[in-house]
Amino acid sequence: MKPLRTLKYKNGDEQPAIGLGTWKSGKGEVAKAVEIALNNGYRHIDCAATYGNEAEVGEAFEKVFNQGKVKREDLWITSKLWNDSHKKEDVIPALKQTLSDLKLDYLDLYLIHWPVAFKKGIGFPEKDEQYYSLEEVPIIETWEAMIEAKKQGLVKHIGVSNFSTNKLEDLIGKTDEKPEALQVELHPYLHQNKLLEFCSNHKINVTAYSPLGSGDRSEAMKGENEPSLLENPTIVKIAKKHGASAGQILINWAVQRGTAVIPKSTNEGRIKENLASSGYQLDKEDLAEIDKLDDHFRYVTGEFFVTEGNSYSNIYDD
Repeated sequence: MKPLRTLKYKNGDEQPAIGLGTWKSGKGEVAKAVEIALNNGYRHIDCAATYGNEAEVGEAFEKVFNQGKVKREDLWITSKLWNDSHKKEDVIPALKQTLSDLKLDYLDLYLIHWPVAFKKGIGFPEKDEQYYSLEEVPIIETWEAMIEAKKQGLVKHIGVSNFSTNKLEDLIGKTDEKPEALQVELHPYLHQNKLLEFCSNHKINVTAYSPLGSGDRSEAMKGENEPSLLENPTIVKIAKKHGASAGQILINWAVQRGTAVIPKSTNEGRIKENLASSGYQLDKEDLAEIDKLDDHFRYVTGEFFVTEGNSYSNIYDD
């Protein structure tokens, strides 16, 4: 099954617009989810070292490849560099560990996960001294190591995640090889039109995460009385109009905006349903109603990086 839409890269590579996200997919279930996805037409899988499940995802890749149903070259596989490996000497070893866990020779896309630097071996800091400042380990240092990884053939494309327009602009001004891709939170409560326009102007492909509202995040990451995307009356009404689920409308909205989208699920029915979202077409009236929902609300605020004395109190600085 060929995806209906793709995002094209300068060298002609194409990233399927709908992928399977693996954030929050637990051990014992993520391999089965990836296997179901690949056997039902998905060709885009999104991973990250910090998700703690890349070894199990790798087992699924190996199993499916050995069955001969799907070839490695048919897939688009993304992973991300965690914050404790931003120093230049740590980037490629971290990437090689991801490749080993995923049982791959290369990634299609590798992203700097956050514009935040931890000291080596710190999974998640609890004290200021466990961070590096961006003066100590500037993003350009990390980025130059990403470029080197691409030169070595370990990755085909490189980019960033959770970067604001200001941070993208700053990085672009310091390098001849700008990011090819950006992954950020995007959904009807957070349209990020300025950021999308910037990326369009600079030919940076965008992937939307948490497109359904990430309701299965840990309670520690949630705010009080968070609004539900899946239960939003406008989304529910549009879904009923098209004979679709609310999730399908949210995924389709992202694809129609020209972004890729990576809904996470470990449920077989939902996995299949999410990929079928491209079969719907939102009309001008639908889009106009969804436009009214944008209130700049973030589910993933970045506030979990803030300790009393560090410099990360304003991740999204635009």
